[in-house]
Amino acid sequence: MNDTPIAFLGLGLMGSGMAGTLLEKGFPVNIYNRNPDKAKPLAERGATVAKTAAEAAAGAGAIVSMVADDKASRALWLGPDGALAAAGPGTVCIECSTVTVGWIKELAAAAEQRGCVFVDAPVTGSKTQAATGELNFLVGGTESALDQARPVLDAMGRTVTHLGPAGSGAMVKLINNFVCGVQLASIAEAVAMIERCDLDREAALGVLTNGAPGSPLVKLLSARMTAADYTPFFHLHLLAKDLSYAVQEAAALSLDLKTAETALGLFQKAVDDGYGDQDMSAVIETLRKN
Repeated sequence: MNDTPIAFLGLGLMGSGMAGTLLEKGFPVNIYNRNPDKAKPLAERGATVAKTAAEAAAGAGAIVSMVADDKASRALWLGPDGALAAAGPGTVCIECSTVTVGWIKELAAAAEQRGCVFVDAPVTGSKTQAATGELNFLVGGTESALDQARPVLDAMGRTVTHLGPAGSGAMVKLINNFVCGVQLASIAEAVAMIERCDLDREAALGVLTNGAPGSPLVKLLSARMTAADYTPFFHLHLLAKDLSYAVQEAAALSLDLKTAETALGLFQKAVDDGYGDQDMSAVIETLRKN
């Protein structure tokens, strides 16, 4: 597949790193982003810049999408300028965005009608892992589809986990992110509580991070909160979106995600307070100010 271009759609924090990794691994890459300025660094590294998703997809052996939500994904794949309009039979379509299961199933059906191969393959990891090819892919689709997508996924990732039919990767990613969101909300509240007490913050946080609550995520985010460094590794507004999708999917299963709903309320307040484009750890500032 190294001789056939890969179309990469979406060049945000994650997508730019993923596309860059493909270039480093020797794949020819056609890129498209709604804001063309984000394409310039990759163009300087050898990527071909397309004016539309369809133009990027024309002649590509695989199409990878990494965008914010259902709406953005739909705009890239469907319509006269969408990637599927230009995708030839046998093209491998890979949706890496964190989106709803319903949209994945609709997209899988649309890809099948075009004679394409489809997998949903959302990722775990941050922009650092995206830029170094160390992402973990959560895959939904047939074994055959995964076999055809694997060379592309292996180039961008450290692990590939097949979870079941199309939509399975999307579901597990939403479950993963809601659990992460609940952890983030709890450590943010803990940091705020420690700061309002007459406690040595470093010593008190050491008890948490070195004890049973001290997951890698809790250690990482509490350090960002104490340093007040909110350089985006994962945008806060995207985590709020992910939790809203998780709550939606659970409701369809007649399940109320109470902890996720509570965490979502905190993240939505932080977005309203102006922290949406900062790292998700910036949620602590909403608690510090209230």
